[in-house]
Amino acid sequence: MRLFTAGLVSLVLAYMLSQFYRAFLAVMSPVLQSELGASPGDLALSSGLWFVAFALMQLPVGAALDRIGPRRTVAWLMAVGGAGGAVIFALADAPWHLHLAMTALGIGCSPALMGPYFIFARDYPPASFGMLAGLLVGFGSLGNILGASPLVWVIEAAGWRETLWGLAVLTLAVAALVLAFVRDPARLGDDHPQGSIGQILRLRALWFILPLFAVNYAVTGAIRGLWAAPWLEQVHGADAVQIGRVTLAMGLAMVAGSFAVGPAARLAGSARRAALVFSAVMVVTLLVMILAPALPLAAVTGLLVVLGFFGSAYPLLMAHGRSFLPPHLVGRGVTFLNMFSIGGVGVMQFASRPVYAAAEAAYAPAQAFAMLWLFFLLPLAVGTLLYLLTPEASRD
Repeated sequence: MRLFTAGLVSLVLAYMLSQFYRAFLAVMSPVLQSELGASPGDLALSSGLWFVAFALMQLPVGAALDRIGPRRTVAWLMAVGGAGGAVIFALADAPWHLHLAMTALGIGCSPALMGPYFIFARDYPPASFGMLAGLLVGFGSLGNILGASPLVWVIEAAGWRETLWGLAVLTLAVAALVLAFVRDPARLGDDHPQGSIGQILRLRALWFILPLFAVNYAVTGAIRGLWAAPWLEQVHGADAVQIGRVTLAMGLAMVAGSFAVGPAARLAGSARRAALVFSAVMVVTLLVMILAPALPLAAVTGLLVVLGFFGSAYPLLMAHGRSFLPPHLVGRGVTFLNMFSIGGVGVMQFASRPVYAAAEAAYAPAQAFAMLWLFFLLPLAVGTLLYLLTPEASRD
């Protein structure tokens, strides 16, 4: 079966938009603060609402994938929520408009990754799922890169409202491509039972995967999205240009890591073993960041690059979890797993702020950030240890 079909290319574009929308708010912070009076707290809430809306949509998205397929699920949510959210953003005159826009965008982006994962799970050999999942995340993550410096150039050239109108049109066009070119997998026969969340919860093999799902991506997502810049500025004296270069390097490492998960699984012998290696390297890297928080900038850049690369185990965890899902639970199952991952990002982002505020009040900047890294390390270490209890996939 061909990989690069027009339908899958359109789904990759949809996922690139999802990655873009989850990251673009930080770049727009200065203009939104000056023109709309949006405080950092307002923007943090707007960003968090994207993740909350995205996570809450995973269960209904899973049901929709099983019942009506990925073509209509992705296309209609992307058109109504994605393009609609961009329109609300373009018309915003107050911070609460941004909250509404980001919530709509989270809803619109909610099926962008799960749609193609559903197709991979149903139409492709099980052994290829991890490789395909990693390729999708790798290509889609380029949207995260486009939400950095390239977005700044566009805003400076065209204005931020005009940019959002353009994004609304682009999102609607991608939704139309999905509707035109994606082909749903064949429907299951009447001999397959109807799926339910209760059936997923009874799959004991998933129980010790879920904790690591909840924290793995949350660590790199929160550090790159929220804490790398203030750490580099306050502890290492980096200016805006240096911060941009370091965070870009970390972002590119995250993309490279996503492309590497397929070969890593083959080299390690299974997705589970590769995920354990990736998580163990993350634990060691965070330990170094805790014990030596004031290293030279070059060494810190290396640590963030390593953390970004090995923090890309999401496709490995998804491939391992997917292997325990029977065909009638694929849609609900992969979205259930994704809900834990995205929900973990939102929870860790919200929780890390009071943790750092308390540490900042008690310690110098280097020690305050060391306490913040400890906050990320502990659940990651616990999740990794629990993951040791999971069985190998029956078909990796």
